[in-house]
Amino acid sequence: MKALRIFFSLALIFSAVSCGEENSRDNIPYVYVNFVIYPNTLDFIPDGGYVYSSGGYKGIIIYRLFSSEFRAYERACPFDPLEEDARVVVEPSGIIAIDSVCGSRFLLTDGSPIEGPATIGLKQYRTRYDGYTLQISN
Repeated sequence: MKALRIFFSLALIFSAVSCGEENSRDNIPYVYVNFVIYPNTLDFIPDGGYVYSSGGYKGIIIYRLFSSEFRAYERACPFDPLEEDARVVVEPSGIIAIDSVCGSRFLLTDGSPIEGPATIGLKQYRTRYDGYTLQISN
């Protein structure tokens, strides 16, 4: 019986410790997102290019991977989402984004962290492209 208590106590401790920064993305306040852009005309985005859009908690980065494949990322860093002045911006390379406060860097092809204190990727929104309009939602 004592061994069982020790096991459950350790399990509780490990689960509490592992819920630290890994759930930071869940600390980004929920904001309803559902809008359409026209990436071939009005809101032109070339292959490998990006645009900033309003929406989300701190704005959205829309990245065009290929002619028919897009990614949409929240601009709040998963490491410090509530930091007032922190915002993810795209570097001149056009393929890496950096958080303006903590310095975490993310690859825009999949949102994964490549440098800095962030250990989880950027929050990603759903995209649906029909060849003319791109819908972004959560």
